[in-house]
Amino acid sequence: MAPILAVLLVAIAIGLLLGGRLRRFDDVRLHWWGLAIAGLLLQAVPTPTVPGVSARLSATAFLVVSYGLLLVFLGVNRWVPAAPLMAVGLALNLTVVAANAGMPVSPEAIERAGGPAEAVVSAGGTKHHLMTEEDVLTPLGDVIPLPQPIGIVVSIGDIALYLGTAWFVVQIMRGRSRENPRPLALWPLAYRGSHAPAHWRLPARRRATRRAGAAPPGSEPR
Repeated sequence: MAPILAVLLVAIAIGLLLGGRLRRFDDVRLHWWGLAIAGLLLQAVPTPTVPGVSARLSATAFLVVSYGLLLVFLGVNRWVPAAPLMAVGLALNLTVVAANAGMPVSPEAIERAGGPAEAVVSAGGTKHHLMTEEDVLTPLGDVIPLPQPIGIVVSIGDIALYLGTAWFVVQIMRGRSRENPRPLALWPLAYRGSHAPAHWRLPARRRATRRAGAAPPGSEPR
């Protein structure tokens, strides 16, 4: 979580330098906050032990669910700044994690970032593992070293996620965000509320006919 916090602090500083204001976050309307909170918690908390399942598979399952929740959250709020870019980053990380039962980390990249390769085991736990020849889609893994004083290894998905997060913060602070419409109902074909698109609404005459239980016009037997 430390890298994303650093990205947030840098983005806030840039937003302030460009004349932005933090109070503009009060005007942002985000939907389904619970998905984002649950997704972040699943990545932050230690993975519990599941009887009969290896620790690595348990951690992978938690990561996959976490990425899925965050992707749904971004899909619902796709009109906010940089939502597509953040979704791409999450999708790339989800792909490589699901394919390799965890995030593979390049030992060479760790050394270039200024740390011993063995440190990935203690730092990432069962959610990360040293990259081997058995891993697939390795270019999507943690292969990008960020040397000291940063001293971490990130993936292409992480870069997209960090850039998207920074862009979101800066644009909101500058008041450059679009209206985030209310999400559609989960059963759109049956929804007839005032927020449904016009082409989903029945004409007033047909709505009255259906409420009365009568057959719609033109369906009478001949």
